[in-house]
Amino acid sequence: MAASGSERVAVELCKGINGLDKVVLGEPRGASAEVYLYGGHVTSWKNDHGEELLFVSSKAIFKPPKAIRGGIPICFPQFGSHGSLEQHGFARNRFWSIDTDPPPFPTNSKSFIDLILKPSEEDMQKWPHSYEFRLRVALGPGGDLMLTSRIRNTNADGKPFTFTFAYHTYFSVSDISEVRVEGLETLDYLDNLQNKERFTEQGDALTFESEVDKIYLSTPTKIAILDHEKKRTFVLRKDGLPDAVVWNPWDKKAKTMADFGDDEYKHMLCVEAAAVEKPITLKPGEEWKGRLELSTVPSSYCSGQLDPQKVLQSS
Repeated sequence: MAASGSERVAVELCKGINGLDKVVLGEPRGASAEVYLYGGHVTSWKNDHGEELLFVSSKAIFKPPKAIRGGIPICFPQFGSHGSLEQHGFARNRFWSIDTDPPPFPTNSKSFIDLILKPSEEDMQKWPHSYEFRLRVALGPGGDLMLTSRIRNTNADGKPFTFTFAYHTYFSVSDISEVRVEGLETLDYLDNLQNKERFTEQGDALTFESEVDKIYLSTPTKIAILDHEKKRTFVLRKDGLPDAVVWNPWDKKAKTMADFGDDEYKHMLCVEAAAVEKPITLKPGEEWKGRLELSTVPSSYCSGQLDPQKVLQSS
């Protein structure tokens, strides 16, 4: 699938860390992304200057059955501890396959990969449902990263199933104390640090000075993450995912995580497009679709403020 002229190869299957298979997506202007088949896990997204936009811990363990710490883990069929399964479900530590016969799918991207996950017999014992989980990871012409998940109930016994879901995206930031998140003001959230109790966010942009683990409810389709030092704003657009999880472990929690550096909390922030509060139920034959699109724009501050609402109002 080599591109013509000086353009880069669009899609390449190769070996990653510890010999794990990965797919590298490239875009002619230089943007790239990497997806490990283990977990269907995006571990890198670089802009056309080659700057890494996702955070992966220097201590991440690229070795099954441990999930990879960073990038975009997929939480399915359970987010967090919202159920009886292992933390965040099992999709993030299964080997996915390349989907050789994906259903038709409109795209303006030449650089994409289709992956598929089906349950193993072992999975069926933990979660006795048959499904097809199709994931497309695409790199847009401008270097945007797009993830589309389609989950279909293929139960032969006529039974519906219910799941929760998240794209657990770890963004790379220069300094967490200089980061603001816009789009979640005044919304209700469940605080995981206070037994999932419900609170209402105040009216200002979110800033960070301690551990945070919140599930914001009924969130807008667009959220902006402003990195003051880099003068860069991440724009997260989502579809089919009403909730947004915001997480940073801060210093004490960081020290308890073996696969996370003690000071790495300063350089990451998770803002996760999710469906948690109202689990999704599919009858046999029904399909759910959840989409995430990540892009970056330069951000200009005047007296410490973002140019009023420009990012959130532009389409």
